[in-house]
Amino acid sequence: MNDIVTGIMAAAGREPYRTALVDGRGREIAYGALARRVDTVRAAMDGLEPGDGVLFAVRPGVDAVVTALGAVAAGGTLVLADPGLAPGVLAARMAATRPRWVVTESLLHTLSGPLRSLARRRGLLLPDLRDPLPGHPVRHLYAGPWLPGVPRGALRLSRLPEPPEGPGSPGPRPSRAEQPAAVIFTSGTTASPRGVVHTRGSLAAGLEMFRGAFPLGPGDVVHTDQLMLGLPALMAGATWSLPGRGPLAAELAERRATHAFAVPVRLDRLLRETPRLPKTLRHLLLGSAPAPAGVLRRAVAAGPEVLSVYAMTEALPVSIASAEEKLAHTGSGAEGDLLGAPLPGVGARLAEDGELLVSGPHLAGRYLGGEPLREVATGDLVRISGGRLILLGRKKDMILRDGFNIYPGLYEPAITALPGVAEAAIVGLADPETGDEEVVLAVVPASGYDEARLRGALPDLVDAGALPDRIVALGAFPRSGRADKLDRAALRALVAR
Repeated sequence: MNDIVTGIMAAAGREPYRTALVDGRGREIAYGALARRVDTVRAAMDGLEPGDGVLFAVRPGVDAVVTALGAVAAGGTLVLADPGLAPGVLAARMAATRPRWVVTESLLHTLSGPLRSLARRRGLLLPDLRDPLPGHPVRHLYAGPWLPGVPRGALRLSRLPEPPEGPGSPGPRPSRAEQPAAVIFTSGTTASPRGVVHTRGSLAAGLEMFRGAFPLGPGDVVHTDQLMLGLPALMAGATWSLPGRGPLAAELAERRATHAFAVPVRLDRLLRETPRLPKTLRHLLLGSAPAPAGVLRRAVAAGPEVLSVYAMTEALPVSIASAEEKLAHTGSGAEGDLLGAPLPGVGARLAEDGELLVSGPHLAGRYLGGEPLREVATGDLVRISGGRLILLGRKKDMILRDGFNIYPGLYEPAITALPGVAEAAIVGLADPETGDEEVVLAVVPASGYDEARLRGALPDLVDAGALPDRIVALGAFPRSGRADKLDRAALRALVAR
C-alpha cells in the first residue's frame, strides 16, 4: 500500500510539468518542482527517527505542503499546533509529544517574541514557539523572510541546500506505512491531552477512499483548504487550489474548479448571495457538521453534484451520501439523518446501546500513549437500514461550531473551579437554518463573580475554537432524575435567546 509521501511523489513522477498547487494569491507550482522542494526539506531534517515529533504551525499554502511532506518523509510526526492555543494547553501537548523540530513561519516568531505584548493587546494569544518545552532542545525551520525573534541557528526554507545526488546522497527513507505521520489533538485539557496518531498508511488509505467515492484525476482542480481533500488531489495528479481572500464563487470560476469543499453554515451564506455556482464545478463536498435540508436544496439547485461526508478524526472518511439521497430520506418521514453506506473497506457495527463502532485500514494507529486501535467508538447513536447508516443523535453532548468539535465536559470542571463561579455548563444552540451551533457558557455565580474576569481567564482553560459566544448567569441549573443530574435540554431552553 502506498503512503501519503510515496503516493504524491509517484504522481509527481508521472506528471512533472502539470500544476500541482495554486496558492491563495494565484501562484502556481508544478509537480516536479514540488517534489524537489519536498526532498530538500527531507534532506535538511535527515536524522529524525520514525515517530519523532515536529511541531508544525504553517498557514495553508505551498510552504505548508512542502514542509509537512518533507518532515514526514524524513521520519517525523507532525504535531499540529494552533497558534491560538492557550499556553497551558500547548505545554501539556508538548510534554506528551516532546518534539525535536519546530516548523513555523517567521511572523509567528516575531508575534510570540518581540511583539508579544502588542499581539496580546490585539487579542492574539501566541505560545513561545522558540522554546515550546523548556529544557528540551529543538531545532527550527521557518518559512518567510528573516524577522526579529527568529531563533539563532534556525534554517530558512528558501535557502535550504538541495540534497546531493548520486552515491553520496542519503536518499529518501523506505516507505513505512506504519510510521506515525501526524498527531491530531481532539481535546484541549491541560491534564490529559488526547491526540489521535495517524500513520502514513492510515492517512493514505483514507485518501484512497475519498478518491474512490468520486472521480478525480489529472485535469481536475480541487478548491479547498482541507488536507483530507487536497492531498487526494495530489495523489491523483490533479491540481490543488487553495482559497484566497476573495469571494468563493469568483475564485471557483477563476480557477475553473471541478471539486470543492464547504462547511454547511458557510455554504448557506454563499448560496444566499450566489444561487448558481460555476458550470465547471462537478462535485461539491459538505462536511464538519450535518447539513439542514434547506441548505441541501439550495446546493443542489446551484448545479454540482452535492455529497455529504460523514467522518471522524480517527477514521477519515466513514460514509458519503448524496444530497438527493438525504433529502429523499427526510422527505419520506423517516427519523434521523442519512449518512449513507459505509465506504468500501470500512467496518461498521453497533454496540448494544446503538453507538456506531468503525474499523478499517484508514483507522488511526492509536491514541497518544495508548494501545493500537482495532476499532473506535464514534460517540454517535446510529441505526443500520438496508446497509445504510442513519444518525439518530449524539451519545455525548458534543457541540459542533464552524467545523470544530467541542466537548463541554473537558472544560466545565476547570471553569467551575474559578473564583466567583459555583457551577458551569456549556451547551450548544443549533441554528435551524444552518445547523451550526452557538456556544453558550451558563454559570451559577458565587461570591465575587465578575463576568469580565471570567472572560479573561477562559483562554487559559479552553481551546480557542471552543470559547463561548455568550455567557449567561443563572440563579440555579435545572436538574432531573433521582441523582439530580444536570438537565442539559432544559438548560438549553433557559439560555436560548
